[in-house]
Amino acid sequence: MKASPAARLLLALVAMTGLSQFHRAALGVVGPELAADLGAGTGVLGAANGAFFLAIAVAQIPVGLALDRIGPRLTVAALTAPAALGALAQGLAPDAPSFLAARFLLGLGCAAGFMSAVVLCARWHAGEGLTTALARVFALSQCGVLLAGAPFAAAAELVGWRGAYALSAGLTLAGGLVWWRLVRDDPPGAVPPRRTETLAEALRGQLTVWRTPGLPPILCMHLVGYAGMATVLAVWAGPYLAEVHGLAPGPRGAVLLLMGLAGPAGLLGIGPVERRLGRPRLLVAGLAACVVLVLTALALWPRAPLPVAAGLLVLLCLLSCFPVLVVTQGRMLFPDHLVGRGATTVNLAQTVGSAALPALTGAVVALAPAGDAWPVAFATLAAAMALGLAGYLAGGKPPPRR
Repeated sequence: MKASPAARLLLALVAMTGLSQFHRAALGVVGPELAADLGAGTGVLGAANGAFFLAIAVAQIPVGLALDRIGPRLTVAALTAPAALGALAQGLAPDAPSFLAARFLLGLGCAAGFMSAVVLCARWHAGEGLTTALARVFALSQCGVLLAGAPFAAAAELVGWRGAYALSAGLTLAGGLVWWRLVRDDPPGAVPPRRTETLAEALRGQLTVWRTPGLPPILCMHLVGYAGMATVLAVWAGPYLAEVHGLAPGPRGAVLLLMGLAGPAGLLGIGPVERRLGRPRLLVAGLAACVVLVLTALALWPRAPLPVAAGLLVLLCLLSCFPVLVVTQGRMLFPDHLVGRGATTVNLAQTVGSAALPALTGAVVALAPAGDAWPVAFATLAAAMALGLAGYLAGGKPPPRR
């Protein structure tokens, strides 16, 4: 039976967002071996993930313009080449600066992946269906995190971390081909919402986005909502488990696999919970507060027994499903012709946070006295999440949905 256009779109969105998730998370599994081979300390891991998210942040404004002007299909396809080149350059990097440059190039190539999903889901799904569609895409995209766990660790053991990164370049090119073949910017029979704009009009539209009422609290929460979990999963979970609990790459990958499974479980469950509760803002605040408590527990008890530590890490990923609600709340602030610029503006907060938190925690880990690195790192993330939650609540209720 031939798949429907919506099913083909879902497959393409999962493939591309899954690749982005893979590139974000793969660093954690091979981090200790990579740092040693490049002759750098563990601080380079935070800098490397920071470079990845910094590139995404730098690209958000032009990506938003491109999504509205030329559409997601062409925008993402054009960025596949730098993504593949960056993935390959990671495996060829002779030193830490070269590896950071490769991560930056890779980040540029991945800059449109998730925002194209927001734009396409907004065009193909309306009303409450948007949250469900986004949650489904983001949940299934966690297959990329799973691929970056035990399978990537196995590949690294077989051909080395350099060879594993080279294989990821081929996987990225394949994802770009799937995207180009399956994606259409609008559902069948729909009138495209895009209108012809001059560059000046497009830039004025961006200014309109920044002046939108209700945007600041969304940005506050999105600055740390995903970044806290991503910093732990992609950067520090592997080194933490290696240093404190002495886990080899295989067992580390198994724990990361469980963390990766917890993410989509939370995402698939949050849509029904939101519909039943009917109070998305309360749900966001409650889950964010629970994340603060988990990070605080890791800070106060960093040398907990392995089952307890692993359970807290998995629980952190399960609870960190609320950013999809923040994305939906942000999208509802903007009219259709500004959805690309609006979505990338909201995402800019996430990428800034995802660049800043790894770099910040990398700095505190490097400066902390021996034995105190992990309490300071987890406490820093807990404080950042608490500040984001405070900004979200202080902004008041968002305007009614469009």
